[in-house]
Amino acid sequence: MLIDQESNNQGVIDTRVALKSAKEAGLDLVVVSDGKEVPVAKIMDYGKHQYQQKKRQKQSTRTTLKEVKLRPNVGESDYALRIERATEWLSKGNMVKFQVRLRGREHQHRDRAAELLERVVKDLNDAGQVQSFDRRALVLQVAPS
Repeated sequence: MLIDQESNNQGVIDTRVALKSAKEAGLDLVVVSDGKEVPVAKIMDYGKHQYQQKKRQKQSTRTTLKEVKLRPNVGESDYALRIERATEWLSKGNMVKFQVRLRGREHQHRDRAAELLERVVKDLNDAGQVQSFDRRALVLQVAPS
């Protein structure tokens, strides 16, 4: 079964004839589908076809970075909700960035903020893996495992 460069179905044609018509057009003969009875071949520029396939694949596997901002005195239910959402995002293949923001006198207790991020690492251990952990900036980045 041959499909020409204008996507018109030419029907069942001998392989040599199909190769000859592809050579005359200056294009390649590519087997698109290996059917049970009759394989489907298409006359096209194979290099262009490969480029478009790679481009589509990159677009479909693009990961996004989701961000979660916390405070050192976050409530237990709020913390659980954010961990649940982060687990969901990681299962979908997205990266998650946790950031603890300090205000005023909270800067005196940076150790509590670092402990909070360590707790996040422990809670997300099975959902993802730590990509970077900056204790000074209080930023944690988790990638899907």
